[in-house]
Amino acid sequence: MIDNPPTVDSLPLVMRGEAWQSRLAQMCLKSEFFGDRQVSDGSIDIRLSSSGARLARIVGERQTLLPAETGTRDAPVMLILVLKGRATLACGPRATDLADDDLAVMGMDMPWRLHWRSDYDVILLQLPRAPLAIRLGRSGLDAPVVLGRTFAALAARPVLRMLAGSVGQLEQADITAGELAVTELVASALLVESRAPNGPMTEVQTAHFRRVAAAIDANLSDPDLTPADIARKEGMSVRYLQRLFQLRDDSFSGYLRHQRLERCRADLIDPNHASESIAAIGLRWGFRDQAYFSRAFSAAYDMSPTDLRRSVAGGEDSYSKRGLPPDHAGKRDAKQAGAVKALTAQAPAEQGAVAVSPDHYHLPANAQTVHWGYMSRTLPPALFVEPGATITIETLTQHAGDDWDRMVAGDPGAESVFAWTPDHKGVERRGAGPMNASVFGRGAGEGFGVHICTGPIHVRGAESGDILEVEFLDIAPRPSGNPAYAGKAFASNASAWWGYQYNDLLDHPERRETITIFEIDLDNPDVARPLYNFRWTTQTDPYGTLHKTMDYPGVPVDHGSIEKNPAALAGVEIPVRMHFGFIGVAPREADVVDSIPPGYFGGNIDNWRAGKGSRIYLPVSVDGALLSIGDGHFAQSDGEINGTGLECSLTADIRIRLHKAGAEMPVSLDGLKTPLIETPDEWVIQSFSFPNYLRDLGKNAQAEVYQRSTVDLALRSAFRQTRRFLMDTYDLEEDEALALMSLAADFGVTQVADGNFGVHATIRKSVFRNRPPRR
Repeated sequence: MIDNPPTVDSLPLVMRGEAWQSRLAQMCLKSEFFGDRQVSDGSIDIRLSSSGARLARIVGERQTLLPAETGTRDAPVMLILVLKGRATLACGPRATDLADDDLAVMGMDMPWRLHWRSDYDVILLQLPRAPLAIRLGRSGLDAPVVLGRTFAALAARPVLRMLAGSVGQLEQADITAGELAVTELVASALLVESRAPNGPMTEVQTAHFRRVAAAIDANLSDPDLTPADIARKEGMSVRYLQRLFQLRDDSFSGYLRHQRLERCRADLIDPNHASESIAAIGLRWGFRDQAYFSRAFSAAYDMSPTDLRRSVAGGEDSYSKRGLPPDHAGKRDAKQAGAVKALTAQAPAEQGAVAVSPDHYHLPANAQTVHWGYMSRTLPPALFVEPGATITIETLTQHAGDDWDRMVAGDPGAESVFAWTPDHKGVERRGAGPMNASVFGRGAGEGFGVHICTGPIHVRGAESGDILEVEFLDIAPRPSGNPAYAGKAFASNASAWWGYQYNDLLDHPERRETITIFEIDLDNPDVARPLYNFRWTTQTDPYGTLHKTMDYPGVPVDHGSIEKNPAALAGVEIPVRMHFGFIGVAPREADVVDSIPPGYFGGNIDNWRAGKGSRIYLPVSVDGALLSIGDGHFAQSDGEINGTGLECSLTADIRIRLHKAGAEMPVSLDGLKTPLIETPDEWVIQSFSFPNYLRDLGKNAQAEVYQRSTVDLALRSAFRQTRRFLMDTYDLEEDEALALMSLAADFGVTQVADGNFGVHATIRKSVFRNRPPRR
């Protein structure tokens, strides 16, 4: 049995409001929206425990949450952990503002309202009142209380995050364990923060505690260490020792665990211990139970011991999967927003763009007009246009360095982008990683994103809730700039380590990467013919970094280090399917986003049907839309099985239209939450394993999406989006839509190469010849 999806995005518009309220009702909640708005976007994931506890993670738009009915004296206590957003919690005459990382506690026995002033992501845990009331005793619960930074309150936050991050997979035993842990931690925090202060330690007590701490640190490796052991060593009573910890709002066990975890963390990142097993490190510092060690470590640092070691290890195994290391994404945004702004400060708006006529522009590809490997809502636009404008937009393939002579030399735009000497790099950042390459040392951006994107283009008047339409009027290969190859264009296909084939090869060496270079005769650009292939050998970039695999984009291949095979694919011609793999608007959920996984915003869709004569529709989430285009493909088949298409620099003529939210929105676009492609003859409904992975997978979404995507999830998402499209656009009942999907919708795997797997459904418009769209 398939559970209803936590998101309402895939439901027909008329069903979304009712579905939202129905799910909130499972938490004894309801919502109020502003004016006549109804929910169009959001997700609610809920788990119930046998004790009556209720856990939910809610991601939504601006609204007010309130109790579904008046609370009784034994109503639950609710914990509110804000992951993202701004809200006011009003409880009786008291009002408290909440922001990111605030943890509030309140009884649900009194009237209250949680007014969200922004889009939000929140964890709610409703606990039975009795266990917490017993722990609090006469202190009671003065609600609402925003917990401070006591040890217990700090410890409760990661436990809640861990529960919410796995809410869809939790078993009853997990919920019960989490419920008990959180109850104890919150009770401890409330007792500490509500009791009368005992005053600071005296000088004598401070000295005694220093002796106790030193004794603990000297005996961390003893897994059976107890308060009695330390008290005996220091000549004090156990009761007095425990009192010392209470004066610090701490406990013996909490301090001991923290010190042990810190020693383990230091060893895990120390190269001198790289050959030592994680289990051995944990045992050395007193963790006899490895499962407990892993749980405690994850709760303290938001990543497992294995993930921490991988994040600092380097080498091929450390990036066998694409994606930012766990927890890197969550800590990246604030400082990288500034880095992006600083990096692009020298590129004023519209630099490089030329107005050919009042409503037609030419946007060249050069070091001032491209961004490499990432999207960002903070990027200054390369061009501002009005809706209805046409643009000639140039793009460059990130694989041009595979054959510098044919794809870079003599081309001023390409040379400015790919320029790289020991002293200078034309485009320093290549990816969404840190600028100082502190994770793997590959280079600025770390290659967490690979595509050269031209733009962004700011469309005046575009706002969140609108739909941007991009029509492709023409697409052509970019001619080689090298006079030796006049009249030719070139393209590259890489069988890469991120491809589906990499761990399933027949010939030795079993793991290898192969690049095939193709030629396109511009007098007959209907086919591409192979010139030669070669196997990747370790390349040294101009900064001196070794690249054993294609782990960083734009590394110029030294052709003196490779062996070319001119007989590769002899007699084969690849028919043209020119399109752009990357067509995207900036997402709103993060400042810097890896260009590889596609999503509701488009991006690296890799669907060859978005070619000449097609239109693609993208949901807008930031002002101006901020459209970028890149990843040109001369051809690609469904699946993109070896990791890449036939990568080629392309130039296109496009027309931009804007469909405003409201009554004038075409019915086929109303409520659209994933990219939609329209050709003269077909509708192509595009979806992914996680249509909005940035929202649904939490703060480590840009790492999690690579680990959790499956074709099955993508097919399920495409099915739901196609059902929604048919019911909304052609006013079909669900049973009618199901029959039509099985008879006239071709579901295909778009790609399994981009982290967020893609599946699309293609429906011929002729099916609806006698049934026009709903008005």
